[in-house]
Amino acid sequence: MHDVVWKKIGPLSNIPVRGARRLCFGLGGKPIAVFRTGEDKFFALVDECPHKKGPLSEGIVSGNTITCPLHNWVIGLDTGIAAEPDEGKTQTVPVKLENGELYIGLELERAPA
Repeated sequence: MHDVVWKKIGPLSNIPVRGARRLCFGLGGKPIAVFRTGEDKFFALVDECPHKKGPLSEGIVSGNTITCPLHNWVIGLDTGIAAEPDEGKTQTVPVKLENGELYIGLELERAPA
């Protein structure tokens, strides 16, 4: 079983509109990227393109997608799924906004009862 622990990462204003911030900590040693769209929606993904592990945090946000800076793969920010004809998926990370502060959800394994 897994429990989600919410980690405060700072104010939404720290993430530029249509931009991203890379978090140095992550899931299983992989960094996390937090994205903000032009419509002020926010998403978090493991900061690796499913193609060649390019840093998605350095890509271009357009609508609810991010374009990888290495080979222009387009990844859905809400699903982590690559747009056709490309195939693959990047792990999504839960994110929430409370009182102007962003939090990401980190899953922790819980010992069996």
